[in-house]
Amino acid sequence: MQNFTTKYLKSDLKSGLVVFLVALPLCLGIALASGAPLFSGIISGVVAGIVIGTLSGSQLSVSGPAAGLTAIILAAIASLGSFEAFLLAGFLAGAIQIVLGFIKAGVISNYLPSNVIEGMLAAIGIIIILSQLPHAVGFDEMHEGDYFFINAAGDHQIFTTLVNAVNFIHPGAVIVVLVSLAILIAFLKVPFLKKMKAIPGALVAVLAGIVINEFFKTIGSPLVISQDHLVNLPVPESMTQFWDQFSSPDFTQIANVEIWIVAATIAAVASIETLLCIEAADKIDPLKRYTNTNRELKAQGIGNMLSCLIGGIPVTSVIVRTSANVSSGGKTKIAAISHGVFLMGAVLTIPFLLNKIPLASLAAVLLVIGYKLANPQKFIHMWRNSKKFQFIPFVVTIVAIVMTDLLVGVGIGLAVSVYFILRGNMKLAYFFKKDKHHEGETINIELAQEVSFLNKAAIKQTLAHLPEGSKIIVDASSTVYIDHDVLQMIKEFVNEGAGERNISVQLIGFRKEYRIENSAAHVTSIVSDNDELVSPEGVANGTKIPSHVLKVRELAGI
Repeated sequence: MQNFTTKYLKSDLKSGLVVFLVALPLCLGIALASGAPLFSGIISGVVAGIVIGTLSGSQLSVSGPAAGLTAIILAAIASLGSFEAFLLAGFLAGAIQIVLGFIKAGVISNYLPSNVIEGMLAAIGIIIILSQLPHAVGFDEMHEGDYFFINAAGDHQIFTTLVNAVNFIHPGAVIVVLVSLAILIAFLKVPFLKKMKAIPGALVAVLAGIVINEFFKTIGSPLVISQDHLVNLPVPESMTQFWDQFSSPDFTQIANVEIWIVAATIAAVASIETLLCIEAADKIDPLKRYTNTNRELKAQGIGNMLSCLIGGIPVTSVIVRTSANVSSGGKTKIAAISHGVFLMGAVLTIPFLLNKIPLASLAAVLLVIGYKLANPQKFIHMWRNSKKFQFIPFVVTIVAIVMTDLLVGVGIGLAVSVYFILRGNMKLAYFFKKDKHHEGETINIELAQEVSFLNKAAIKQTLAHLPEGSKIIVDASSTVYIDHDVLQMIKEFVNEGAGERNISVQLIGFRKEYRIENSAAHVTSIVSDNDELVSPEGVANGTKIPSHVLKVRELAGI
Protein backbone atom coordinates (compact mmCIF):
# COMPACT_ATOMS: atom_id res chain seq x y z
CA MET A 1 0.00 0.00 0.00
CA GLN A 2 1.23 3.45 -0.92
CA ASN A 3 0.88 5.91 1.94
CA PHE A 4 0.14 9.62 1.92
CA THR A 5 3.06 11.97 2.38
CA THR A 6 3.16 15.72 2.88
CA LYS A 7 6.73 15.96 1.59
CA TYR A 8 5.51 17.63 -1.63
CA LEU A 9 2.43 19.32 -0.15
CA LYS A 10 3.05 22.79 -1.60
CA SER A 11 3.71 21.58 -5.15
CA ASP A 12 0.82 19.09 -4.95
CA LEU A 13 -1.68 21.78 -3.92
CA LYS A 14 -0.40 24.08 -6.65
CA SER A 15 -0.76 21.28 -9.20
CA GLY A 16 -4.24 20.41 -7.89
CA LEU A 17 -5.32 24.01 -8.51
CA VAL A 18 -4.08 23.87 -12.12
CA VAL A 19 -5.80 20.52 -12.71
CA PHE A 20 -9.01 22.02 -11.27
CA LEU A 21 -8.88 24.83 -13.84
CA VAL A 22 -8.39 22.27 -16.61
CA ALA A 23 -11.03 19.88 -15.28
CA LEU A 24 -13.87 22.39 -14.77
CA PRO A 25 -14.65 23.06 -18.46
CA LEU A 26 -13.93 19.43 -19.35
CA CYS A 27 -16.49 18.17 -16.80
CA LEU A 28 -19.13 20.51 -18.22
CA GLY A 29 -18.18 19.97 -21.87
CA ILE A 30 -18.14 16.17 -21.70
CA ALA A 31 -21.48 16.09 -19.86
CA LEU A 32 -22.96 18.35 -22.55
CA ALA A 33 -21.49 16.26 -25.37
CA SER A 34 -22.83 13.10 -23.68
CA GLY A 35 -26.40 14.39 -23.54
CA ALA A 36 -26.31 14.31 -19.73
CA PRO A 37 -27.23 17.14 -17.30
CA LEU A 38 -24.36 19.62 -16.92
CA PHE A 39 -24.21 19.14 -13.16
CA SER A 40 -23.64 15.40 -13.62
CA GLY A 41 -20.22 16.22 -15.04
CA ILE A 42 -19.37 18.21 -11.90
CA ILE A 43 -20.56 15.36 -9.65
CA SER A 44 -18.38 12.84 -11.47
CA GLY A 45 -15.38 15.19 -11.37
CA VAL A 46 -15.66 15.65 -7.61
CA VAL A 47 -16.15 11.93 -6.91
CA ALA A 48 -13.31 10.98 -9.25
CA GLY A 49 -10.93 13.44 -7.64
CA ILE A 50 -11.67 12.74 -3.98
CA VAL A 51 -12.79 9.09 -3.90
CA ILE A 52 -10.73 7.53 -6.70
CA GLY A 53 -7.79 9.79 -5.84
CA THR A 54 -7.84 8.41 -2.30
CA LEU A 55 -8.32 4.75 -3.20
CA SER A 56 -6.05 4.63 -6.25
CA GLY A 57 -2.58 3.17 -6.07
CA SER A 58 -1.31 5.74 -8.56
CA GLN A 59 0.38 8.83 -7.18
CA LEU A 60 -0.11 10.89 -10.36
CA SER A 61 -3.17 9.69 -12.25
CA VAL A 62 -6.20 12.00 -12.19
CA SER A 63 -9.66 10.64 -13.02
CA GLY A 64 -12.80 12.30 -14.32
CA PRO A 65 -15.36 12.28 -17.16
CA ALA A 66 -13.64 11.02 -20.32
CA ALA A 67 -14.05 11.94 -23.98
CA GLY A 68 -13.83 8.26 -24.95
CA LEU A 69 -17.16 7.54 -23.22
CA THR A 70 -19.21 10.42 -24.69
CA ALA A 71 -20.55 8.53 -27.71
CA ILE A 72 -21.42 5.49 -25.55
CA ILE A 73 -23.23 7.62 -22.95
CA LEU A 74 -25.11 9.63 -25.59
CA ALA A 75 -26.36 6.50 -27.38
CA ALA A 76 -27.14 4.69 -24.11
CA ILE A 77 -29.29 7.51 -22.68
CA ALA A 78 -31.29 7.58 -25.91
CA SER A 79 -31.72 3.80 -26.17
CA LEU A 80 -32.52 3.19 -22.49
CA GLY A 81 -35.15 5.93 -22.42
CA SER A 82 -34.08 7.87 -19.34
CA PHE A 83 -31.03 9.24 -17.58
CA GLU A 84 -31.95 7.26 -14.43
CA ALA A 85 -31.87 4.00 -16.40
CA PHE A 86 -28.46 4.93 -17.73
CA LEU A 87 -27.24 5.64 -14.18
CA LEU A 88 -28.10 2.04 -13.32
CA ALA A 89 -25.93 0.86 -16.23
CA GLY A 90 -23.07 3.05 -14.99
CA PHE A 91 -23.51 1.71 -11.44
CA LEU A 92 -23.32 -1.88 -12.70
CA ALA A 93 -20.30 -1.01 -14.85
CA GLY A 94 -18.49 0.02 -11.68
CA ALA A 95 -19.35 -3.30 -10.07
CA ILE A 96 -17.94 -5.12 -13.12
CA GLN A 97 -14.71 -3.12 -12.83
CA ILE A 98 -14.32 -4.21 -9.22
CA VAL A 99 -14.66 -7.83 -10.35
CA LEU A 100 -12.02 -7.21 -13.06
CA GLY A 101 -9.70 -5.92 -10.36
CA PHE A 102 -10.15 -9.03 -8.23
CA ILE A 103 -9.48 -11.36 -11.17
CA LYS A 104 -6.29 -9.34 -11.88
CA ALA A 105 -7.27 -8.09 -15.35
CA GLY A 106 -4.95 -5.12 -14.81
CA VAL A 107 -2.02 -7.26 -15.95
CA ILE A 108 -2.98 -6.28 -19.52
CA SER A 109 -1.18 -2.96 -19.10
CA ASN A 110 2.18 -4.73 -18.74
CA TYR A 111 2.03 -5.71 -22.41
CA LEU A 112 1.77 -2.18 -23.82
CA PRO A 113 5.03 -1.24 -25.62
CA SER A 114 6.60 2.05 -24.63
CA ASN A 115 6.65 3.33 -28.22
CA VAL A 116 2.86 2.99 -28.36
CA ILE A 117 2.48 4.76 -25.01
CA GLU A 118 4.84 7.53 -26.15
CA GLY A 119 2.87 7.81 -29.40
CA MET A 120 -0.38 7.99 -27.48
CA LEU A 121 0.91 10.84 -25.30
CA ALA A 122 2.17 12.77 -28.33
CA ALA A 123 -1.12 12.18 -30.16
CA ILE A 124 -3.13 13.45 -27.20
CA GLY A 125 -0.92 16.54 -27.18
CA ILE A 126 -1.59 17.16 -30.88
CA ILE A 127 -5.33 16.62 -30.41
CA ILE A 128 -5.42 19.03 -27.46
CA ILE A 129 -3.72 21.69 -29.59
CA LEU A 130 -6.03 21.11 -32.56
CA SER A 131 -9.17 21.11 -30.42
CA GLN A 132 -8.21 24.22 -28.45
CA LEU A 133 -7.20 26.45 -31.36
CA PRO A 134 -10.89 27.19 -32.22
CA HIS A 135 -11.58 28.09 -28.55
CA ALA A 136 -8.48 30.28 -28.60
CA VAL A 137 -10.01 32.46 -31.35
CA GLY A 138 -13.49 32.51 -29.84
CA PHE A 139 -15.16 29.77 -31.91
CA ASP A 140 -16.72 27.44 -29.33
CA GLU A 141 -18.94 25.24 -31.48
CA MET A 142 -17.24 22.01 -30.36
CA HIS A 143 -17.73 21.11 -26.71
CA GLU A 144 -14.73 21.16 -24.37
CA GLY A 145 -13.28 17.68 -24.07
CA ASP A 146 -15.09 16.35 -27.16
CA TYR A 147 -11.79 15.37 -28.75
CA PHE A 148 -12.73 12.41 -30.92
CA PHE A 149 -16.22 13.17 -32.24
CA ILE A 150 -16.84 12.08 -35.85
CA ASN A 151 -20.18 13.17 -37.34
CA ALA A 152 -22.64 11.16 -39.41
CA ALA A 153 -20.96 12.21 -42.68
CA GLY A 154 -17.69 10.66 -41.48
CA ASP A 155 -15.93 14.00 -41.07
CA HIS A 156 -13.65 14.45 -38.08
CA GLN A 157 -15.10 17.38 -36.14
CA ILE A 158 -11.68 18.66 -35.09
CA PHE A 159 -10.65 19.37 -38.68
CA THR A 160 -13.98 20.80 -39.85
CA THR A 161 -14.12 23.01 -36.76
CA LEU A 162 -10.59 24.28 -37.44
CA VAL A 163 -11.61 25.30 -40.96
CA ASN A 164 -14.83 26.97 -39.80
CA ALA A 165 -13.04 28.82 -36.99
CA VAL A 166 -11.19 30.97 -39.54
CA ASN A 167 -14.47 32.68 -40.43
CA PHE A 168 -15.49 33.35 -36.80
CA ILE A 169 -12.38 34.84 -35.18
CA HIS A 170 -13.26 36.99 -32.16
CA PRO A 171 -10.65 39.74 -31.54
CA GLY A 172 -11.40 39.87 -27.81
CA ALA A 173 -10.75 36.14 -27.42
CA VAL A 174 -7.52 36.46 -29.41
CA ILE A 175 -6.29 39.22 -27.06
CA VAL A 176 -7.17 37.12 -24.01
CA VAL A 177 -5.42 34.00 -25.31
CA LEU A 178 -2.29 35.94 -26.31
CA VAL A 179 -2.02 37.58 -22.88
CA SER A 180 -2.69 34.24 -21.16
CA LEU A 181 -0.03 32.48 -23.26
CA ALA A 182 2.46 35.25 -22.51
CA ILE A 183 1.86 34.81 -18.78
CA LEU A 184 2.18 31.03 -18.96
CA ILE A 185 5.40 31.21 -20.97
CA ALA A 186 6.80 33.85 -18.61
CA PHE A 187 6.18 31.53 -15.63
CA LEU A 188 8.14 28.83 -17.49
CA LYS A 189 11.04 30.99 -18.71
CA VAL A 190 11.54 34.06 -16.49
CA PRO A 191 13.83 33.12 -13.55
CA PHE A 192 12.03 35.40 -11.06
CA LEU A 193 8.62 33.93 -11.88
CA LYS A 194 9.94 30.36 -11.99
CA LYS A 195 10.94 30.75 -8.33
CA MET A 196 7.37 31.66 -7.31
CA LYS A 197 6.47 28.05 -6.55
CA ALA A 198 3.33 28.91 -4.55
CA ILE A 199 1.53 30.69 -7.42
CA PRO A 200 0.63 28.64 -10.51
CA GLY A 201 0.96 30.48 -13.80
CA ALA A 202 -2.33 28.96 -14.97
CA LEU A 203 -4.23 30.71 -12.16
CA VAL A 204 -2.65 34.07 -13.02
CA ALA A 205 -3.48 33.54 -16.71
CA VAL A 206 -7.13 32.74 -15.96
CA LEU A 207 -7.50 35.72 -13.61
CA ALA A 208 -5.94 37.95 -16.27
CA GLY A 209 -8.52 36.69 -18.77
CA ILE A 210 -11.35 37.59 -16.37
CA VAL A 211 -9.91 41.07 -15.72
CA ILE A 212 -9.44 41.80 -19.43
CA ASN A 213 -12.99 40.80 -20.32
CA GLU A 214 -14.47 42.72 -17.38
CA PHE A 215 -12.51 45.77 -18.57
CA PHE A 216 -14.02 45.35 -22.04
CA LYS A 217 -17.48 45.26 -20.43
CA THR A 218 -16.80 48.38 -18.35
CA ILE A 219 -15.80 50.53 -21.35
CA GLY A 220 -18.51 49.07 -23.59
CA SER A 221 -15.96 47.72 -26.04
CA PRO A 222 -17.03 45.55 -29.00
CA LEU A 223 -14.19 43.25 -27.93
CA VAL A 224 -16.22 41.96 -24.98
CA ILE A 225 -16.55 38.17 -24.83
CA SER A 226 -20.20 37.11 -24.39
CA GLN A 227 -21.46 34.46 -21.95
CA ASP A 228 -21.63 31.91 -24.78
CA HIS A 229 -17.83 31.96 -24.80
CA LEU A 230 -17.35 31.79 -21.03
CA VAL A 231 -17.60 28.92 -18.57
CA ASN A 232 -21.29 28.17 -18.19
CA LEU A 233 -21.81 26.43 -14.85
CA PRO A 234 -25.46 25.96 -13.79
CA VAL A 235 -26.21 28.19 -10.78
CA PRO A 236 -29.22 27.10 -8.66
CA GLU A 237 -31.33 29.88 -7.16
CA SER A 238 -32.26 27.91 -4.03
CA MET A 239 -31.21 24.85 -2.05
CA THR A 240 -34.18 23.00 -3.48
CA GLN A 241 -32.92 23.60 -7.00
CA PHE A 242 -29.44 22.57 -5.91
CA TRP A 243 -30.59 19.20 -4.52
CA ASP A 244 -32.79 18.65 -7.58
CA GLN A 245 -29.61 18.42 -9.66
CA PHE A 246 -28.79 15.05 -8.07
CA SER A 247 -30.34 11.84 -9.44
CA SER A 248 -30.33 8.16 -8.55
CA PRO A 249 -30.37 4.96 -10.64
CA ASP A 250 -33.64 3.31 -11.58
CA PHE A 251 -33.10 -0.03 -9.85
CA THR A 252 -36.48 -1.30 -11.03
CA GLN A 253 -34.81 -2.05 -14.39
CA ILE A 254 -32.15 -4.32 -12.92
CA ALA A 255 -33.47 -7.24 -15.02
CA ASN A 256 -33.27 -5.27 -18.29
CA VAL A 257 -30.77 -7.13 -20.50
CA GLU A 258 -29.99 -3.97 -22.51
CA ILE A 259 -28.83 -2.22 -19.34
CA TRP A 260 -26.39 -5.05 -18.62
CA ILE A 261 -25.04 -4.83 -22.19
CA VAL A 262 -24.44 -1.09 -21.78
CA ALA A 263 -22.83 -1.73 -18.38
CA ALA A 264 -20.42 -4.30 -19.84
CA THR A 265 -19.53 -1.92 -22.68
CA ILE A 266 -18.83 0.98 -20.32
CA ALA A 267 -16.79 -1.26 -17.99
CA ALA A 268 -14.65 -2.55 -20.87
CA VAL A 269 -13.97 0.84 -22.47
CA ALA A 270 -13.45 2.65 -19.15
CA SER A 271 -11.06 -0.06 -17.91
CA ILE A 272 -8.97 -0.06 -21.08
CA GLU A 273 -8.71 3.74 -21.10
CA THR A 274 -7.75 3.68 -17.44
CA LEU A 275 -5.02 1.09 -17.97
CA LEU A 276 -3.64 3.11 -20.90
CA CYS A 277 -3.54 6.23 -18.78
CA ILE A 278 -1.95 4.46 -15.81
CA GLU A 279 0.81 3.09 -18.04
CA ALA A 280 1.33 6.59 -19.47
CA ALA A 281 1.37 8.13 -15.96
CA ASP A 282 4.04 5.67 -14.83
CA LYS A 283 6.00 6.48 -17.98
CA ILE A 284 6.13 10.22 -17.24
CA ASP A 285 6.47 9.87 -13.46
CA PRO A 286 9.67 11.75 -12.52
CA LEU A 287 10.10 9.39 -9.53
CA LYS A 288 9.62 6.26 -11.71
CA ARG A 289 7.04 4.53 -9.52
CA TYR A 290 4.92 1.57 -10.58
CA THR A 291 1.15 1.41 -10.09
CA ASN A 292 -0.83 -1.66 -9.04
CA THR A 293 -3.29 -1.77 -11.95
CA ASN A 294 -5.61 -4.27 -10.27
CA ARG A 295 -6.02 -1.91 -7.33
CA GLU A 296 -6.66 0.88 -9.83
CA LEU A 297 -9.53 -1.07 -11.46
CA LYS A 298 -11.11 -1.60 -8.04
CA ALA A 299 -10.77 2.12 -7.22
CA GLN A 300 -12.31 3.07 -10.57
CA GLY A 301 -15.17 0.64 -9.97
CA ILE A 302 -15.97 2.08 -6.54
CA GLY A 303 -15.77 5.61 -7.96
CA ASN A 304 -18.13 4.81 -10.82
CA MET A 305 -20.64 3.12 -8.52
CA LEU A 306 -20.69 6.14 -6.19
CA SER A 307 -20.75 8.69 -9.03
CA CYS A 308 -23.71 7.05 -10.77
CA LEU A 309 -25.47 6.47 -7.43
CA ILE A 310 -25.80 10.24 -6.91
CA GLY A 311 -26.28 11.36 -10.51
CA GLY A 312 -22.80 11.58 -12.01
CA ILE A 313 -21.64 10.08 -15.29
CA PRO A 314 -19.00 7.30 -15.51
CA VAL A 315 -15.33 8.25 -15.24
CA THR A 316 -11.91 6.90 -16.16
CA SER A 317 -8.34 7.84 -15.49
CA VAL A 318 -7.76 10.72 -17.95
CA ILE A 319 -4.53 11.52 -19.77
CA VAL A 320 -5.22 15.26 -20.14
CA ARG A 321 -5.73 15.80 -16.41
CA THR A 322 -2.85 13.49 -15.53
CA SER A 323 -0.50 15.30 -17.91
CA ALA A 324 -1.57 18.63 -16.45
CA ASN A 325 -0.79 17.23 -13.00
CA VAL A 326 2.71 16.08 -13.94
CA SER A 327 3.61 19.21 -15.93
CA SER A 328 2.46 21.39 -13.01
CA GLY A 329 4.76 19.64 -10.54
CA GLY A 330 2.39 17.17 -8.87
CA LYS A 331 4.22 14.39 -7.04
CA THR A 332 1.61 12.52 -4.97
CA LYS A 333 -2.09 11.68 -4.94
CA ILE A 334 -2.74 14.77 -2.82
CA ALA A 335 -2.77 16.71 -6.11
CA ALA A 336 -5.60 14.59 -7.53
CA ILE A 337 -7.58 14.70 -4.29
CA SER A 338 -7.15 18.47 -3.88
CA HIS A 339 -8.36 19.08 -7.43
CA GLY A 340 -11.63 17.36 -6.48
CA VAL A 341 -11.85 19.43 -3.28
CA PHE A 342 -11.21 22.65 -5.23
CA LEU A 343 -13.85 21.67 -7.77
CA MET A 344 -16.46 20.98 -5.09
CA GLY A 345 -15.60 24.10 -3.09
CA ALA A 346 -15.64 26.43 -6.08
CA VAL A 347 -18.95 25.11 -7.40
CA LEU A 348 -20.57 25.54 -3.97
CA THR A 349 -19.14 28.97 -3.13
CA ILE A 350 -18.11 30.97 -6.22
CA PRO A 351 -20.05 29.70 -9.28
CA PHE A 352 -20.69 33.33 -10.32
CA LEU A 353 -16.90 33.92 -10.55
CA LEU A 354 -16.28 30.69 -12.43
CA ASN A 355 -18.84 31.78 -15.03
CA LYS A 356 -16.67 34.82 -15.80
CA ILE A 357 -13.72 32.70 -17.01
CA PRO A 358 -13.19 33.02 -20.80
CA LEU A 359 -12.80 29.71 -22.58
CA ALA A 360 -9.91 31.38 -24.42
CA SER A 361 -7.92 31.58 -21.16
CA LEU A 362 -8.49 27.91 -20.46
CA ALA A 363 -7.55 27.15 -24.06
CA ALA A 364 -4.18 28.82 -23.44
CA VAL A 365 -3.56 26.55 -20.44
CA LEU A 366 -4.40 23.46 -22.49
CA LEU A 367 -2.31 24.62 -25.45
CA VAL A 368 0.77 24.72 -23.21
CA ILE A 369 -0.04 21.24 -21.85
CA GLY A 370 -0.55 19.95 -25.39
CA TYR A 371 2.79 21.36 -26.49
CA LYS A 372 4.58 19.67 -23.59
CA LEU A 373 3.07 16.33 -24.60
CA ALA A 374 3.84 16.75 -28.31
CA ASN A 375 7.13 18.60 -27.97
CA PRO A 376 9.14 18.31 -31.24
CA GLN A 377 12.12 17.19 -29.15
CA LYS A 378 10.22 13.98 -28.39
CA PHE A 379 10.03 13.16 -32.11
CA ILE A 380 13.73 13.95 -32.57
CA HIS A 381 14.62 11.79 -29.57
CA MET A 382 12.58 8.84 -30.85
CA TRP A 383 14.18 9.15 -34.30
CA ARG A 384 17.76 9.37 -33.02
CA ASN A 385 17.58 6.81 -30.23
CA SER A 386 15.25 4.18 -31.67
CA LYS A 387 15.50 1.66 -34.43
CA LYS A 388 12.81 1.54 -37.08
CA PHE A 389 10.79 -1.05 -35.16
CA GLN A 390 10.49 1.54 -32.38
CA PHE A 391 9.98 4.71 -34.42
CA ILE A 392 7.48 3.41 -36.99
CA PRO A 393 4.90 2.16 -34.42
CA PHE A 394 5.37 5.47 -32.56
CA VAL A 395 4.42 7.48 -35.66
CA VAL A 396 1.66 5.08 -36.71
CA THR A 397 0.08 5.34 -33.24
CA ILE A 398 0.08 9.15 -33.44
CA VAL A 399 -1.51 9.29 -36.88
CA ALA A 400 -4.06 6.58 -36.06
CA ILE A 401 -5.23 8.26 -32.83
CA VAL A 402 -5.48 11.72 -34.42
CA MET A 403 -7.44 10.36 -37.39
CA THR A 404 -9.74 7.98 -35.44
CA ASP A 405 -9.98 7.82 -31.65
CA LEU A 406 -7.93 6.72 -28.67
CA LEU A 407 -8.78 3.02 -28.48
CA VAL A 408 -8.77 2.39 -32.25
CA GLY A 409 -5.53 4.31 -32.66
CA VAL A 410 -3.79 2.46 -29.83
CA GLY A 411 -5.03 -0.84 -31.28
CA ILE A 412 -3.51 -0.02 -34.67
CA GLY A 413 -0.24 1.12 -33.10
CA LEU A 414 -0.12 -2.01 -30.94
CA ALA A 415 -0.65 -4.25 -34.00
CA VAL A 416 2.21 -2.57 -35.87
CA SER A 417 4.44 -2.76 -32.79
CA VAL A 418 3.72 -6.47 -32.31
CA TYR A 419 4.59 -7.08 -35.97
CA PHE A 420 8.01 -5.47 -35.56
CA ILE A 421 8.55 -7.17 -32.19
CA LEU A 422 7.88 -10.59 -33.70
CA ARG A 423 10.22 -9.86 -36.59
CA GLY A 424 12.97 -8.62 -34.31
CA ASN A 425 12.65 -11.34 -31.69
CA MET A 426 12.27 -14.55 -33.70
CA LYS A 427 15.52 -15.80 -32.23
CA LEU A 428 16.09 -17.80 -29.08
CA ALA A 429 13.56 -17.91 -26.28
CA TYR A 430 14.26 -15.71 -23.27
CA PHE A 431 15.20 -17.21 -19.94
CA PHE A 432 14.63 -15.18 -16.77
CA LYS A 433 15.64 -16.34 -13.32
CA LYS A 434 15.36 -14.89 -9.82
CA ASP A 435 16.89 -17.12 -7.17
CA LYS A 436 14.87 -17.81 -4.06
CA HIS A 437 16.29 -15.73 -1.29
CA HIS A 438 15.98 -14.82 2.37
CA GLU A 439 16.27 -11.39 3.92
CA GLY A 440 19.81 -10.04 3.67
CA GLU A 441 20.89 -12.40 0.87
CA THR A 442 21.92 -11.19 -2.57
CA ILE A 443 19.27 -11.50 -5.29
CA ASN A 444 20.59 -12.75 -8.65
CA ILE A 445 18.79 -11.72 -11.85
CA GLU A 446 20.26 -13.61 -14.76
CA LEU A 447 19.46 -12.36 -18.26
CA ALA A 448 19.36 -14.99 -20.99
CA GLN A 449 20.89 -14.87 -24.46
CA GLU A 450 17.87 -13.16 -26.02
CA VAL A 451 15.75 -10.70 -23.98
CA SER A 452 12.61 -9.68 -25.89
CA PHE A 453 9.76 -7.30 -25.11
CA LEU A 454 7.64 -10.32 -24.23
CA ASN A 455 9.71 -10.59 -21.05
CA LYS A 456 8.98 -7.00 -19.98
CA ALA A 457 6.11 -7.92 -17.65
CA ALA A 458 8.08 -10.52 -15.68
CA ILE A 459 11.12 -8.26 -15.25
CA LYS A 460 8.94 -5.27 -14.37
CA GLN A 461 7.13 -7.22 -11.66
CA THR A 462 10.41 -8.52 -10.26
CA LEU A 463 11.95 -5.04 -10.03
CA ALA A 464 8.76 -3.60 -8.55
CA HIS A 465 8.69 -6.19 -5.74
CA LEU A 466 12.35 -6.10 -4.72
CA PRO A 467 12.53 -5.40 -0.99
CA GLU A 468 13.91 -2.05 0.15
CA GLY A 469 17.55 -2.09 1.17
CA SER A 470 18.25 -5.29 -0.77
CA LYS A 471 21.31 -6.13 -2.87
CA ILE A 472 20.85 -7.36 -6.43
CA ILE A 473 23.10 -8.55 -9.25
CA VAL A 474 21.88 -8.15 -12.83
CA ASP A 475 24.00 -10.53 -14.91
CA ALA A 476 24.04 -10.05 -18.70
CA SER A 477 27.20 -12.04 -19.32
CA SER A 478 25.37 -14.48 -21.61
CA THR A 479 23.17 -11.88 -23.29
CA VAL A 480 23.64 -10.87 -26.93
CA TYR A 481 20.34 -9.00 -27.45
CA ILE A 482 18.20 -6.83 -25.13
CA ASP A 483 14.98 -5.29 -26.37
CA HIS A 484 14.91 -1.46 -26.27
CA ASP A 485 11.90 -1.34 -23.90
CA VAL A 486 13.44 -3.79 -21.44
CA LEU A 487 16.80 -2.00 -21.45
CA GLN A 488 15.09 1.35 -20.91
CA MET A 489 13.12 -0.08 -17.99
CA ILE A 490 16.31 -1.46 -16.39
CA LYS A 491 18.03 1.91 -16.90
CA GLU A 492 15.14 3.75 -15.21
CA PHE A 493 15.24 1.32 -12.31
CA VAL A 494 19.00 1.67 -11.89
CA ASN A 495 19.07 5.47 -12.26
CA GLU A 496 15.92 6.34 -10.32
CA GLY A 497 13.95 3.56 -8.64
CA ALA A 498 16.84 1.72 -6.96
CA GLY A 499 18.18 4.84 -5.29
CA GLU A 500 14.74 5.83 -4.02
CA ARG A 501 14.35 2.40 -2.38
CA ASN A 502 17.95 2.11 -1.10
CA ILE A 503 18.66 -0.91 -3.32
CA SER A 504 22.30 -1.74 -4.12
CA VAL A 505 22.77 -2.80 -7.75
CA GLN A 506 25.66 -4.60 -9.48
CA LEU A 507 25.58 -4.74 -13.27
CA ILE A 508 27.60 -7.54 -14.81
CA GLY A 509 28.68 -8.25 -18.37
CA PHE A 510 26.56 -5.74 -20.29
CA ARG A 511 27.86 -5.33 -23.85
CA LYS A 512 29.09 -1.92 -24.95
CA GLU A 513 25.88 -1.06 -26.84
CA TYR A 514 23.76 -1.95 -23.79
CA ARG A 515 26.00 -0.49 -21.11
CA ILE A 516 24.21 1.47 -18.37
CA GLU A 517 26.26 4.44 -17.24
CA ASN A 518 25.74 5.47 -13.64
CA SER A 519 28.11 6.90 -11.06
CA ALA A 520 25.71 6.71 -8.12
CA ALA A 521 26.95 5.06 -4.94
CA HIS A 522 24.31 2.36 -5.06
CA VAL A 523 25.40 1.11 -8.53
CA THR A 524 28.47 -1.00 -9.39
CA SER A 525 29.28 -1.98 -12.98
CA ILE A 526 31.72 -4.81 -13.66
CA VAL A 527 32.82 -5.26 -17.26
CA SER A 528 35.73 -7.23 -18.68
CA ASP A 529 37.26 -6.49 -22.05
CA ASN A 530 38.57 -10.04 -22.22
CA ASP A 531 35.88 -12.65 -21.58
CA GLU A 532 38.32 -15.48 -22.26
CA LEU A 533 40.08 -15.13 -18.90
CA VAL A 534 39.44 -18.21 -16.76
CA SER A 535 40.23 -19.24 -13.22
CA PRO A 536 41.90 -22.45 -12.07
CA GLU A 537 38.42 -23.62 -11.08
CA GLY A 538 37.26 -23.17 -14.65
CA VAL A 539 40.27 -24.99 -16.12
CA ALA A 540 39.91 -27.87 -13.66
CA ASN A 541 36.31 -28.39 -14.66
CA GLY A 542 37.11 -28.18 -18.35
CA THR A 543 34.97 -25.07 -18.82
CA LYS A 544 35.69 -21.44 -19.59
CA ILE A 545 34.21 -19.04 -17.06
CA PRO A 546 34.45 -15.31 -17.90
CA SER A 547 36.52 -13.44 -15.33
CA HIS A 548 33.76 -10.95 -14.52
CA VAL A 549 31.34 -13.81 -13.79
CA LEU A 550 33.88 -15.22 -11.34
CA LYS A 551 34.14 -11.76 -9.77
CA VAL A 552 30.36 -11.71 -9.34
CA ARG A 553 30.45 -15.05 -7.59
CA GLU A 554 33.05 -13.74 -5.19
CA LEU A 555 30.97 -10.65 -4.45
CA ALA A 556 27.83 -12.68 -3.96
CA GLY A 557 29.57 -15.26 -1.81
CA ILE A 558 28.84 -18.05 -4.29
